[in-house]
Amino acid sequence: MSKLRLLPLTPRFAAALALLLFVAGCTTTPPETMLAVPAAPQKYAAVVIDGSSGKTLYEVNSTAPRYPASLTKMMTLYLLFEALDSGRVSKATPIPVSANAAGQPPTKLRFRRGETIDVETAIRAIVVKSANDVAVAVAEYLGGSEDAFAATMTARARQIGMRSTVFRNASGLPDGVQQTTARDMAVLGMALRARFPQHFHYFSESDFMFRGRLVRGHNDMLGRVRGVNGIKTGYIRASGFNIVTSYDADGRRLILVVMGADSARQRNDHVEALIQRSLSTATTTRLLYAQE
Repeated sequence: MSKLRLLPLTPRFAAALALLLFVAGCTTTPPETMLAVPAAPQKYAAVVIDGSSGKTLYEVNSTAPRYPASLTKMMTLYLLFEALDSGRVSKATPIPVSANAAGQPPTKLRFRRGETIDVETAIRAIVVKSANDVAVAVAEYLGGSEDAFAATMTARARQIGMRSTVFRNASGLPDGVQQTTARDMAVLGMALRARFPQHFHYFSESDFMFRGRLVRGHNDMLGRVRGVNGIKTGYIRASGFNIVTSYDADGRRLILVVMGADSARQRNDHVEALIQRSLSTATTTRLLYAQE
């Protein structure tokens, strides 16, 4: 029986083997990437969900309690869309503005008591301007009172799978009991997109005309990243800068939630980074928080 003779490696073969081993190492051990987080750890919460599979692609503090701020208005709109689809209201239905609604602090459209706003304009005012006076007017019209409407908001939240959310008002203005989680907000974002495809286009609008003037919105993610088609931003001092973002392009559908950012610009930068991360091959991510 002849002995196995080892052949010397040629320089070209040796180089090819080294490259193969390098590539194999890269595929088995993904490189670590740095991800800047625009908030302190105790305020930051985020989640990215694949809208097609339901798989969680990224999450940090996603079930920790947070203040929703104007993300609250997503549920206000959910109930308004239900009223539209049931025939309870039409897009032309006038909604009266009470003294209570007119007295809400900014941001608002500055209605006077006794004025009205049609449903379609109300939708745009809530989506684009995040108008607190309009949100309260809608709540009082549909619920009889804002408190009763908030109770319905919470009940509907439970029905669609938002397990940790309590609503106390329709606007998101400060209330210590009104809390949610990043994951619950993702559930709401997906429910709006799936339940109301005929109305979801409103969330992609960045301005609208009101009484002869152009009203511009706050969601600078619209037009910034191809595929982003909504949906809502929010801010109060206790919450920091929040956002729920819908992405739909090239066969990929994502819902992203970021809460607690130190500024709108940093929040938007972070959302864009999360989109890029979610669309790329998997990597190990190390978070670099704002205070570090």
